[in-house]
Amino acid sequence: MESTHEKFLTELFDAAVGACTPARCMTGVVPNPGNGKTIVLGAGKAAASMALELEHQFAKPPTGLVVTRYEHGAPCRHIEVIEASHPVPDDAGRKAAARMLEMVDGLNEEDLVICLISGGASALLTAPAPGLSLDDKQNMNKALLKSGANITEMNCVRKHLSAIKGGRLAAAAYPARVVTLCISDVPGDDPAVIGSGPTVPDATSYADALAVLEKYAIDEPMAAVEHLKRGAAGEIAETPKPGDPLLANSDLKLVARPQASLEAAAKLAQERGYTPLILGDAIEGEARDVAMVHAGIANQVIRHQQPVKAPCVILSGGETTVTVRGTGRGGRNAEFLLALALALDGNPRVHAIACDTDGIDGSEDNAGALLTPDTMTIARQHGADPKACLANNDGYSFFEAANALLKTGPTLTNVNDFRAIIID
Repeated sequence: MESTHEKFLTELFDAAVGACTPARCMTGVVPNPGNGKTIVLGAGKAAASMALELEHQFAKPPTGLVVTRYEHGAPCRHIEVIEASHPVPDDAGRKAAARMLEMVDGLNEEDLVICLISGGASALLTAPAPGLSLDDKQNMNKALLKSGANITEMNCVRKHLSAIKGGRLAAAAYPARVVTLCISDVPGDDPAVIGSGPTVPDATSYADALAVLEKYAIDEPMAAVEHLKRGAAGEIAETPKPGDPLLANSDLKLVARPQASLEAAAKLAQERGYTPLILGDAIEGEARDVAMVHAGIANQVIRHQQPVKAPCVILSGGETTVTVRGTGRGGRNAEFLLALALALDGNPRVHAIACDTDGIDGSEDNAGALLTPDTMTIARQHGADPKACLANNDGYSFFEAANALLKTGPTLTNVNDFRAIIID
């Protein structure tokens, strides 16, 4: 039976997700159509639900195409929805990106392109640069995901291996007016990083992308590495930079961000008699290291009533990383929570949750997991060794053994990680 604390934790998560759904965040931000035709394009885990909301707001809904993750579709009637693979791209995403570039070809200044961009667009919007194959993009994505690179570093590389990212979609649509509605899933809410910024000027370079590969000792696939080297040598045109006239007619509105989700959870905590403490909406770093910092703050509250007094709820967001060294399963939120469990060692005053707001933690079927004072004991009773699971990057098996996985299914939005620690 679900405890009162577990119920409260899931309600905090629901409040965070609810604050950034397209139905709530897109009200009043949709642009008016111009004198020409209006085309809707989009990519990301929230792309289909954003397109559906857009249809609701137009008297005569426009047509277009959006690509989203498998099982993240929505029943749009006028805008076509394509489902593709994430986090490793597939041919469905490649074909969708190619069609989008065809759809913006030949537009004029009277036309309007509405772009709907959310987290996941980098993998879903796959148009390999000339000379590269889908295999090259897939293998580079896999290498980056295992490396421990943060999202800004990964997207720097992705933009320079793409024919559509890093402002190239907006450049292809010129001279049409381009309005991008964006749900942020990145620390700092940088539009150039969200979905690798297909309609946003790119301040990074081929040399920056090469530096990322060198930092994480990535030297395959060779075709992708050679492409970046040729770009750094000036043999391939750079992505559109700030001030590029081809992006002069492009505008962007950030409609939802991680901070709003944390504030919604903080409001609920306060209503329930808990003092909320938001540590930040842009926390990065290795998931297990971030967990140690959170455990230290929790212990400070318990021992010294600092920086806030109990009862309280510690909240944080952002995007941690996992350098994969083991062969186990589980995303960064499961890894965070397992490391937190080890650090707190069953403290009876602490309950916690760590989830991805898109409903999928990594590549498994759970949004994240719940931690109670009994979790360690229950998992061990069912044969799970917490230290071995952490060493194997296998948070999923640990919380599965403890019957503590949280499975919500796709939420159809995404403002990245959500963490809450209740201290009584």
